[in-house]
Amino acid sequence: MKKYLKSYGIAFIIVAIYSFVKLPVLRLDFTSGFTTLILFFVLAGIIDMMLDRGAKASKLAKNNFIIALILLVLVIVVPFFITTPILHASAYKNLIGEVTESEFTEDVSPVNVNDIRIVDEGMAMKLGEKKIGEIPAIGSVSQLGTFHIQSVNGELYWVAPLVHRDIIKWITNLDGTDGYVMVSATDPQDVRLVQSLDGKPIKIKYQPEAYFLQDLHRYLYLKGIVNYGMTEFTLEIDDNGRPYWVVTLYDHKVGFSGSDAVGVAILDAQTGDLNVYDIENTPKWVDRIQPESLVINQIKDWGLYVKGFINSVFSEEGVLVPTEGASLVYGNDGKSYWYTGITSSGGDESTVGFMLVDSRTKEAKLYMQTGATETAAMTSAEGKVQEKNYEATFPVMYNIYGTPTYVCALKDKAGLVKSVAFISVEDYSVLGVGDNKKDALAAYKDALESDGEDLKFETDTDDVVLNDKIQRISADVQGGATTYYFTLQDNSKFIFKGTSKVSNELPLTNVGDNVVVTYTKTDATTINITKFENNSILGKLSTKTESKKDQKSSDENNDKTIKENNSSKSEDTKQNDSNSTQDKENKNN
Repeated sequence: MKKYLKSYGIAFIIVAIYSFVKLPVLRLDFTSGFTTLILFFVLAGIIDMMLDRGAKASKLAKNNFIIALILLVLVIVVPFFITTPILHASAYKNLIGEVTESEFTEDVSPVNVNDIRIVDEGMAMKLGEKKIGEIPAIGSVSQLGTFHIQSVNGELYWVAPLVHRDIIKWITNLDGTDGYVMVSATDPQDVRLVQSLDGKPIKIKYQPEAYFLQDLHRYLYLKGIVNYGMTEFTLEIDDNGRPYWVVTLYDHKVGFSGSDAVGVAILDAQTGDLNVYDIENTPKWVDRIQPESLVINQIKDWGLYVKGFINSVFSEEGVLVPTEGASLVYGNDGKSYWYTGITSSGGDESTVGFMLVDSRTKEAKLYMQTGATETAAMTSAEGKVQEKNYEATFPVMYNIYGTPTYVCALKDKAGLVKSVAFISVEDYSVLGVGDNKKDALAAYKDALESDGEDLKFETDTDDVVLNDKIQRISADVQGGATTYYFTLQDNSKFIFKGTSKVSNELPLTNVGDNVVVTYTKTDATTINITKFENNSILGKLSTKTESKKDQKSSDENNDKTIKENNSSKSEDTKQNDSNSTQDKENKNN
């Protein structure tokens, strides 16, 4: 009996240490739990042999090895039959849930140019490192963790915690690192180092870069989350600026595979207070429950097994695959979505559509919009300024003038944004590049008009309206498209331009005409107009003149009628007087 206790006791201690380090998931649909059991019985058998010191293995040791072997066979053989896509292709296909087709312009509203993001994760890291480098006391002991984009009070920010540089820095700062960094996704100048909240210092005590009981994953595991897989350790801040770790919890839906999110664990990064939520009850300030890796894998399975496993290997009929890369985009409803392009199997630079997946609920919508892949759009933008050797960031899709549009920043070798590019998804040769978002948008508008697109001016922008006279006007024909350039008498420092698509009155406009011009507020001197009205066109004047003539004629007729009525009354009066005199004379006679 003592030998039993010794062999199993020592094996248990070793396995406990192993579990403290490796954190196996204790769940039947995870192999890590079975692997831990196999290790336990193997160690028990080896320890029993060492304690027995006999030439042959004892019966106890043999039993332990047999149990370990059986478990090993089960871990190898059983998962194949209950997990392989050969037998379960439809289950993998349905992991993403129902995918509904929708119209892009109906679901994705036009965006304000000020809300278009141009700062990517790489640039956010550079700006953040520069910020903490300004304070040597922080930069010497801490470094930036991973940036994640999120909506904070309606504004988009990249947020990253300050984390320990190494174990020595952790030992000397057991109370935690000093706060987090916020970088605006739309304005590279907006960079903040947040070290206090409500007058109290912020200390990120629990983090992935800490050790032992302060290690984030281990702390959650020892708090009781042993029966779910954990992934996507994201620092998110609530609307009050308080930092929390949001960790996705997942299980397996197809045997030992088919990972699917089931909820989140939300941990106060300072105090260690823990709350676990299912998907429906997760606080609204949490942007992402569905991790990018799980969503993209499920989209791959949905497109790959559209007609079963055999079709995915041989004919590949109807097989769809997501394009390389994905991005988190935000709608006007404040919700966040995972975006990826969808292309056919073997496709190169073209897509058949794209997909948006709600990062909380996993609701998936497919938009059948043929066009360019993100990589092709990036190459097109770089080619537009190839002499400058700029590098394009991964694009984000927006609704610009009712057209699906990729927007990306163009960075120099130092990683600084030098230009912005708008590229049409339908045709990546139609693009506009400018030094800033507004100039790029203006150039893109010109490109769309030259390509014959019907533009929808529905963006919520700052409009400027001018009432003035035409000083000069001239037409410029390029590529079969005519653009009209003109200046105004009281605003002569600007050059305005537009096409007949803006107004069919532009080609009829002459010097000296009274006009009303509308454009989006900009710092440029050459301005694209959004609306144009000519008040001097003959048709408008004649209409006004005829209206005045009609009014004058009506007034004259009214005067004439009044005069005739007065004259008639006068004649009647005279006639009555005459009749009265005649009656008097007859009486006298």
